[in-house]
This record gives sequence, structure tokens and C-alpha cells, in this order.
Amino acid sequence: MVPQQIVLVTGASRGLGRSAARHLAHAGFGVIGTYRSNAAQAQSVIAEVRGHGVPGTALQLDVADASTFETFAGSVRDALTAAGAEHLHAVVHFAGYGVHAPYVETSAAQLEEMLRVHVSAPFLLTQQLLPLMTSGGRVLNVSSGLTRFTGPGYAAYAAAKGAVEVLTRYQAAELGDRGIRVNTLAPGAIATDFGGGAVRDVAAVTDAVVAATALHRVGQPDDIGAAVPALVSDGWGWASGTRIELSGGQSI
Repeated sequence: MVPQQIVLVTGASRGLGRSAARHLAHAGFGVIGTYRSNAAQAQSVIAEVRGHGVPGTALQLDVADASTFETFAGSVRDALTAAGAEHLHAVVHFAGYGVHAPYVETSAAQLEEMLRVHVSAPFLLTQQLLPLMTSGGRVLNVSSGLTRFTGPGYAAYAAAKGAVEVLTRYQAAELGDRGIRVNTLAPGAIATDFGGGAVRDVAAVTDAVVAATALHRVGQPDDIGAAVPALVSDGWGWASGTRIELSGGQSI
């Protein structure tokens, strides 16, 4: 019997992480999904995951608090055991949020929070999870189209995501001896609650994104989530240290 492949998805209770968890389960992967505060929302995702006949577990995690990562890794180990799996197949880092403020008005606290959530978390949490990962596993970091094109008010967020892209290359180089592939997924503007839901709910923002996008629409969560199973599968096994942008051709 082939062991169940389990993928850890941070930020799985909402937005892109939720979509990724759903699509992974549909593709036959078990899912350990994290949430920060909304346990009910996380459990609804896990119920859907289990509906596909694969293991699903929700675990609480605040990615801004690195002091909890070692204990969290122990909980992941327990979840793997309960699922009948020995190792994690992949880790996907979707948890996070953005700060929208002009560069000259961005505070030190806002910048530090962006770095904790978007750089320290994939750096330090992946360290803690490496002993649980299978050789030949996958790490998928999440960046943003805003590292290639600019959006006024996102200097702190985009700078943190730029650091993620550099981190990805170093992880890929140093973890390659174990066959672990590390890549970056960079979404463009997506209609979620990110940034207060501006792309989804503010007509002027929606119109501007549509006008700047080759495919003439804003992205939807499933445009990103549907790609995740492929990116952690064998078909992408020769990709490592690579930035994959899914933006519909935004600002090209």
C-alpha cells in the first residue's frame, strides 16, 4: 500500500490557503491546515478535505510567533501518525497578510511584523519541519507579483516577499542534497479579503487590475489553489529555486 502523501498548508482557513487545501484534497493529498484564530472556519475546510476520502487535520498556529514553532512541529508529528504517514510530502506557506501604507508613513512596527510573518516564518518554521519531511519533498514559499511590479502602499509587504524569493534560492541550494525542491509561487492581484478586499470589492481597483492584465480579468482564489497540487507533484520535479508567477499576465 502506498503511504498517504500529506501536505501542510499554512493559512488554510481562508483565501488562497483554503483554495489550495481543497484542490490538494481533490488531487488525493492529505492536508494539515493551519489557522490563526478562526477554528470553525478551519474545521469547515477540513470537513471538505475529508469528504474527498483523505486525511485532514486543523492545527492552530500564529506564524508571527516563532517561539511556538518547535511545539507546533510536535503537533504535526502527531497528526502524521494519526494519518498513518511517516513524513510530510510538502509544506506550503500561504499564511500572511499585507500592510497598505505609503512608504514614508510605514512604521517600524509595521515593517517588523511583515518580516516576522513573511520571512521569519518560512525561514524558521521550515527548519523545524525538515526532520518530518520526506527526502524528495517539496517546499512552496509564497511571494507576490508585487516583487516584479509596484503597487503604491505595499513597500513593506513587497520588500518582505522579495526576501522570500532570495530565501527560496538558498533553501533550494542547501536542501538539494536531500532531493527537496523549494520554489516560490507569486500570485498577482486576486479577489480575496487581502488588503481589505480592495481587488474584490472596490470597482476602481478591480477595473485597474483588469486593464493591466493580459487575460482581462482579476484572479480568483482557485486560479492559484488549483496550481498547487501540480507544483508539489512529480511533474514539477525538475523545478527548484524557481519563481512561478500566476498573475494572468498582469503588468507585462
